[in-house]
Amino acid sequence: MRGLVKRALEKISKLDNEQIEQLLLVMAEENERLAVTLDSMSDGVLITDTEHRLVLVNKAAERMIPLVTGKPMGERPLWDVILDRDIATFTEMILSREDTVSDQEFALDHAGVTRILSCSILPMVKDGHVRGNILQVVDISEKRTREARLRRAESLASLTTLAAGVAHEIKNPLGSIGIHAQLLEKSVDCLDCPDSGTMKEYLEVISEEIERLNRIVVDFLFAVRPMDTQLEPADLNQLLDDLLNFLRYELEEGGIKLERDLDPAVPELDLDRRYFKQALLNIVKNAMSAMPQGGTLRVITQVRGDEALVRISDTGLGMSPEVLEKIFEPYFTTRDFGSGIGLTLVYKVVKEHMGDISVHSREGRGSTFTITLPVPQREQRLITWEGNRPREDHLSREGQTTRNGQIPRREATES
Repeated sequence: MRGLVKRALEKISKLDNEQIEQLLLVMAEENERLAVTLDSMSDGVLITDTEHRLVLVNKAAERMIPLVTGKPMGERPLWDVILDRDIATFTEMILSREDTVSDQEFALDHAGVTRILSCSILPMVKDGHVRGNILQVVDISEKRTREARLRRAESLASLTTLAAGVAHEIKNPLGSIGIHAQLLEKSVDCLDCPDSGTMKEYLEVISEEIERLNRIVVDFLFAVRPMDTQLEPADLNQLLDDLLNFLRYELEEGGIKLERDLDPAVPELDLDRRYFKQALLNIVKNAMSAMPQGGTLRVITQVRGDEALVRISDTGLGMSPEVLEKIFEPYFTTRDFGSGIGLTLVYKVVKEHMGDISVHSREGRGSTFTITLPVPQREQRLITWEGNRPREDHLSREGQTTRNGQIPRREATES
C-alpha cells in the first residue's frame, strides 16, 4: 500500500482525474479492509507510533479496556488514554524501556463482573526499524474459569480415592471410644468419690469431642461418596422460604436483615430436596458467618431463558481474589472453626443437579453466590378434536406433537 502511494505520488503530475480517482478508491478499499479485519478480531489491538501515541484501536479493545473518549488519535501517549491505572502503569513502564512482554494478566471489574485480561506488547518492525508498538489484549476469563473447574474436579477425584479407607479407619475407633466413654460415665455415677463430679465433666468433654470428630467424618464421607440423588419436581421458592423461616430467629439474633425477592414465575425444578436444601443452608450459613457485626442477607430467584437463578448475597467481609480462587476446594477455610468442606458440598450438589455456581466477592463489600439450574422441558398436553370427540395429544421436548405419548412415524412416499 505504501509503495503504491509512493509510486503514484512520483507520477501524479502525469495522472488524469480518472486515474487519481481510481488510486483513491484502491487506497480507501485497502484502508476499509484493514479496519474490517481489525474489528472482526476477538482480541483487542491498540497500535502506537514511534512516540508511543495511540494511532489505531479496534472494537474488541474498546470493549475490554476503558479508554479516554473525545480526544483525537495520535495526540496522547497510550498510557494516558487507558483509564485502568494498572494497565496504564504497565504500558508506560514497558514502552518507556522499549521492552517487550507477553501474557501479563490483569483483573478488571465491570458492572459487577470480573474479567481476566492477558496483555502483550510487541514492536512493529519493518526493514529492520521499529515503526511503533502493538498492545494485544486477550480475554482469558473463560479459560481461567475452565482451569479452576478442572482443578476442583481433580482435587475432588484425588480426595475420593483416599476417602473411604481413611474415613472408615477413623470412624470405627471413634465409635469404640464413644461406647467406652459412656461406660465410664455410668461407672462414675456408681462411685462414692469426691472427685466424681470433675470426672464426669472430663468425660462430657471427651464425648463432645468424639461427636464433633464423628460429624467431620460424616461430612467428609458425604463430600466424597457418589450421591444417590432423587430428582423430583420441586418448588424452589417454597424450599427457600422454608429454609429462611427456619433460620429467622438466628438471623435476628445476629443482627442480620433479611431481604427476599422470589420470582413467582420460577417453575418447578427437578431437585433432590434434601441435598439441595443442605447446599442452600451451607451458603446461607457461610454468609451469616461473614457478617459477625450484622448486615443484610439478600436472597433472589429469577428466570433467565431456559435457566433458573438463585442469588444469595451478603454485606459481610468479602474475600480476596486468592481466597476466591480456592473457595470450593476441599478443606480450605479461612476460619478457626469448621471442616472446610461446606462449600465443597455445595459445589458437588449443584453439579449433581446439572447446574453451575459462581461467586463474586470484594473485600469489605460482601459476596454473592449465584446458582444456575436448568429449567426442565415438561411434556405439554394439547386437546384436539377428532370428529366430534376430543383427543389428548402430547407435545414432546422437541416440540413435535405426539399421540398417546408416541411420536408418529413418517410414512415413506414413493415419487
